[in-house]
Amino acid sequence: MTTIILVIHSLLALVLIGIVLIQRSEGGGLGIGGGGGGFMTARGSANFLTRTTAILAACFMATSLVLAILAGGHSQPRSIVDDISTQPAGTQLPGAPQGTGTAPATPRAPVSQ
Repeated sequence: MTTIILVIHSLLALVLIGIVLIQRSEGGGLGIGGGGGGFMTARGSANFLTRTTAILAACFMATSLVLAILAGGHSQPRSIVDDISTQPAGTQLPGAPQGTGTAPATPRAPVSQ
């Protein structure tokens, strides 16, 4: 299931990039003007491209959310404190390098000599 949604997500991303690149620049914000003579210069095609971009962007966001939900749904929420408190004394702490970071031994009553 995740693989199918990931393939659809990738295809949506590629098509969305293509549709955005086809659109004519209106403001010339980068100084590259839109130049006349493109194959999609009519006002109707601009509306079509704008709507297509909006629909593809909505589908892209939907697949992103679905993939995020599928990726996070496999584990139960846990607390780090629970992991530390259930370990026996003298065992390796999680995330500590080997040979360091062992938990302290259980305290004992002093023995008189």
